[in-house]
Amino acid sequence: VIGNKMGSVGIGLGKGADTALAIEKAFRNAKKNMVKLKLTDSKSIPHEVRAKYSSAQIFMQPSPGRGIIAGSAVRDVLALAGIVDVNAKILSTSKNKLNIARGAMLALNEFVSK
Repeated sequence: VIGNKMGSVGIGLGKGADTALAIEKAFRNAKKNMVKLKLTDSKSIPHEVRAKYSSAQIFMQPSPGRGIIAGSAVRDVLALAGIVDVNAKILSTSKNKLNIARGAMLALNEFVSK
């Protein structure tokens, strides 16, 4: 997961013979898949949203003044996107962090600025 903490975030996956090569490929892939989000003035999401990716189900809602309340990979995605006031919940029993992160991105894709 990469982001600029100002509304842009992306997820990438890379495989390679060496760890450094895999990280470089994942970084390039994440840059290619980066999206710019339209957030509120308080750096939150405009409304609640649900998303499902594979077996991962994610629910997010704005929570003004409470900070990021999220677990697992959802917290990383939200923090790197620069979102500060949101309550997120993983509704599924999925432990797959990649599917959870992709589910979070699917939920955030509703707020992509066009």
